[in-house]
Parts: sequence; structure tokens; C-alpha cells
Amino acid sequence: MKTLLFTSVLLIAAAAQARPDSTAMTCAETQGLVAAHGEMVIGTGPGLFDRYVAHGGYCELSTVAEPAWIATADNAQCMVGYRCIRDDRGN
Repeated sequence: MKTLLFTSVLLIAAAAQARPDSTAMTCAETQGLVAAHGEMVIGTGPGLFDRYVAHGGYCELSTVAEPAWIATADNAQCMVGYRCIRDDRGN
């Protein structure tokens, strides 16, 4: 049981470290990641991250795509793609 718990902790730590950090990449590199993968979880600072998508087709039916501007190493306001947000227009 301890081995399973230890292995789980290591896997979670490895996954957290694998997340790209926008502040360590250029705007073009960050945009390229989102475009190449279609969707990407990107860190935007210590303990901060979000999911960014290339277009609204990656959003669930109850959400819409909103332009996402984040800080990168070379640009304080880089439009990397979109974030999926809840669609409140029908309420």
C-alpha cells in the first residue's frame, strides 16, 4: 500500500513538472503549442495554470470560446488561443 501511495505521489509530481510555463517561453512558442495540440494546460505563474484551446470546437456544449491573453517571456499580453467559459447567454 505504501508503495502504491509513493508511486502515485511521484506520478502527480512528474505531471505537474511537465506542464509548460508561459513565462519561460516566447509568445510564438506558446501559441505554437496550443495550435499544434489543439488544447493545452499551460502554467502562467507559480501555482497558476489554465486550459487553452485553438478554437471553440474544443469547448463543451455548455461553454463558448473566449480569447485568452497571458504573459509570456517576451510579451505581457500574448493571445495564445482561447479559454472555454460557461455560456450564460441563454439565461
